[in-house]
Amino acid sequence: LKPANFTDPGMIATVVEAYAFWRVTEGGPGLPPSGSPWDSAMPIWKQDLTDEQKWKAVMAAYDLAGVEPRKPEKLHSSLLVASAEAQAAPPPDTPENLGKGQAIYVKRCLVCHGEKGDGKGPVAPYLEPRPRDFIAASFKFRTTQSGEPPTDEDLFRIVTRGVPGTAMAGWTTLSEQDRWFVIGYIKKFSDVFTEKGTVVKPAKEVAASAEVIAKGKDVYKRAKCWECHGQAGRGDGEAAPKLKDDAGDRIRAADLTKGWRIKGGREARDIFMRFSTGMDGTPMPSFADSLNEEDRWALAHYVKSLQTAEEPGDPVVLRAMRLAGPLPGDPDDARWAKAPFLGVPLAGQVLARPRWQNHSVDAVTVRAYYNDTAIAFLLEWDDRSRDTDHQPGPEAELKEATYPLRDLTPGPGDKLRDAIRLQFPVAVPVGPERPHFFLGNAGKPVSLWHWQADLDASGKPAVVKEWAEGFQKPIRPQADSGQDVAGKGVWKDGRWKVVMTRPLVPKERDRDVTFEPGRLIPFAVHAWDGANGERGLMMALSSWAYVVLEAPVSAWAYLSSLLAVCVVGLVEAWLVRRVRRA
Repeated sequence: LKPANFTDPGMIATVVEAYAFWRVTEGGPGLPPSGSPWDSAMPIWKQDLTDEQKWKAVMAAYDLAGVEPRKPEKLHSSLLVASAEAQAAPPPDTPENLGKGQAIYVKRCLVCHGEKGDGKGPVAPYLEPRPRDFIAASFKFRTTQSGEPPTDEDLFRIVTRGVPGTAMAGWTTLSEQDRWFVIGYIKKFSDVFTEKGTVVKPAKEVAASAEVIAKGKDVYKRAKCWECHGQAGRGDGEAAPKLKDDAGDRIRAADLTKGWRIKGGREARDIFMRFSTGMDGTPMPSFADSLNEEDRWALAHYVKSLQTAEEPGDPVVLRAMRLAGPLPGDPDDARWAKAPFLGVPLAGQVLARPRWQNHSVDAVTVRAYYNDTAIAFLLEWDDRSRDTDHQPGPEAELKEATYPLRDLTPGPGDKLRDAIRLQFPVAVPVGPERPHFFLGNAGKPVSLWHWQADLDASGKPAVVKEWAEGFQKPIRPQADSGQDVAGKGVWKDGRWKVVMTRPLVPKERDRDVTFEPGRLIPFAVHAWDGANGERGLMMALSSWAYVVLEAPVSAWAYLSSLLAVCVVGLVEAWLVRRVRRA
């Protein structure tokens, strides 16, 4: 599930302003059933924005995309194709070029980085991590030595590619020349660019091997990388909860197992560069003086080897394998390793207030087994801390905002639990029409299997089964007579593993889904990280994925195959015999 690309000539450029206004007003859940399936995550803004504000948002979308509303004589505009690497040298810093860069900055960058370039734009208090402060000029992703300014090419690379896991998007919608113009303007916020940095150039690149990776593992221990990044590299080290950047804001140690989230690049050469240059403004130092180049290459290849192969991607179907005996109820049961997995991507919940874009859980790995009577799901996700206490304080007051402010000051706060929830439609759809992926909708209810870490830790039933008919209505626990989901969770080395098991046929069939082999059954995932301040609608969620219980192969299928082979063999023997007689 991805946001619409407004620069696509088949998107906003093809619609009139009135339609765009209606879409902003009604959002994804407000679309008519005649157009099903509508799995859009577009929020409903009719209660949160005035008509004037909605019109401003619509016109800003056209402007941001660089297109005009649909007209009979003009249905689309051309796409701006951008390269990830610069193809030409930066233009000179003439007053005219700086003026062009300033115009682009005001239009594209000011909202986050601020008018003065100090990282205090209007939306900055809602973001984690905070936008870059160009006046302080502490740049993390460089090819220059520690404490030195980045090269122009470093800045161009970041502006083009963006920074994964942050609000910094890749500005490939800008032409290469426009990106150079805005970089030239950004450099004027600080005098650090009056001198050029020294580019770090390795003597030679070391290739990966088992021996090199083993050496890197030893370097990881010796350099005490585990103090911040944890023994398994998931950012759960002993020092991680107390980390701050130079501005005093909380900062998270990178989860090295998530290659798609490594901000400076996931390849060994990118990781080597981070070890060589450090990340200015953060606790991540340069190891150029403490580790020789060979050790840094070994460490880079070891860190690269930590990246999981279970990444979220395009597949949306989970195959549940059939077992003849009991299902694995323990998350550490060795049989789970043999089950097919599905990596489910999650995003922040932005459809209803309080909207949440600083979610912690961005991927959940799901596996499933079933037998003659029940089905079991294993859900795994990275979480830097084990939060099993739940003592929530009052919810943040939004006032006119729809997103809560983000407090990055480390210190005591509410104690909130970790949790995860599986969502299923009560009735399996026959055609393409489904309940909305965000808690269903009126007339299309969903059942929710809500595992809660505090209940599990206290020895109580860990899963509460709930019921929802859209986010506009309160979520209700199902009756005690329908509570038929068992759950067990284990946290170790920055990762939760939770098993949820339920009979194939629920106790109350009109309140939950019935699992049948061979049918595609939609499911969605919701997740909360207590240490990240998540509760209620402040959560991560997925769109619909599917689970299919693989139908057992009947004995007749094997017998018919054997008979077919025998018949073919007899026919061939008869033909050979006939040819010989002739």
